[in-house]
Amino acid sequence: MLNNHGFDIWADNYDKSVNATDGGNEYPFAGYKRIMNAIYNTVMEKCPMKILDVGIGTGILATRLYDNGNDITGIDFSSKMLEKAKEKMPKSKLIQFDFTKGLPPEITGETYDFIISTYALHHLTDDEKISFIISLLNHISETGVIIIGDVCFQNRDDMEKCQELCGDEWDDEEFYFVFSELNDKLNTFCMLSYHQISHCGGVMVIRRFD
Repeated sequence: MLNNHGFDIWADNYDKSVNATDGGNEYPFAGYKRIMNAIYNTVMEKCPMKILDVGIGTGILATRLYDNGNDITGIDFSSKMLEKAKEKMPKSKLIQFDFTKGLPPEITGETYDFIISTYALHHLTDDEKISFIISLLNHISETGVIIIGDVCFQNRDDMEKCQELCGDEWDDEEFYFVFSELNDKLNTFCMLSYHQISHCGGVMVIRRFD
């Protein structure tokens, strides 16, 4: 697993490396652009919105939303990634913080129309994901939505098939989403839906109960 220093080093080439694996339909970023577009289109249906991006990185998705008038707050533990994001979004609020330790004090009491996270929460263990998502529910407005795009599978069988195909390329240090298992643990707290985009990626939408 990369630490913040690893992501600092990766910052300059992150966008290119992601696009290369997506273009080749390769794990782990196969479907990356389609996942980003799906989240972008969902948010833009209600633009302008107040948005929190968890694991904002260099701001690939957030910049598109920012350029279309949305109010962006971003969290990331890499100062270099945030420098890149700030160049693109000078009026955004960017917070350096390690979300594996929870949420930063700067957003205490804040609520958002959308909380988005792309290719970041797989750094949390399965149990940590549950706690973290429950904490995010406290930061969405009454009609707010949490959208997560990541390496994700409908069930564990699908994940194991992908792992077998990837062989040595599979990253054993990441904790990828298995939607059926996540849904079983969270469906008493919120409503969840899922759309598989590629063989190793998809989009989860999480809402409060009506």
